[in-house]
Amino acid sequence: MKIGILSKEGYRQRTIAIAKGQYKPREDEPKVWFESMKSLAQVLSQENQELLKIIINHEPGSISELEALTHRKKSNLSRTLKTLERYGIVELMKDKGKVIPKVKATDFKVEFSLENNLSNLADHAIV
Repeated sequence: MKIGILSKEGYRQRTIAIAKGQYKPREDEPKVWFESMKSLAQVLSQENQELLKIIINHEPGSISELEALTHRKKSNLSRTLKTLERYGIVELMKDKGKVIPKVKATDFKVEFSLENNLSNLADHAIV
């Protein structure tokens, strides 16, 4: 999974440029964006990486099963899994009243620039 780091303002301007047809995203451009390295680090914390490994290795059939494997409270797990799902890292499948977590992304590449990323829009502008 390719991840990009872009400020809220930069992301807003990028989205507007795409909507106006002024910018066409590259095929290899990240599909998932974080506001900062700090927010990325919170989502992919050591604790969450361990959670993902447990899901991969044990394939729990429900959040309750995952709760028993991790010794984390169901409410904490649900909140964490919903965040990971929002970023496309896990999928929460519903089956017969159960929520089954599945890991979708196991490899991550981070792309960011110390320069104003908006200056790069000109490189991809539609003329």
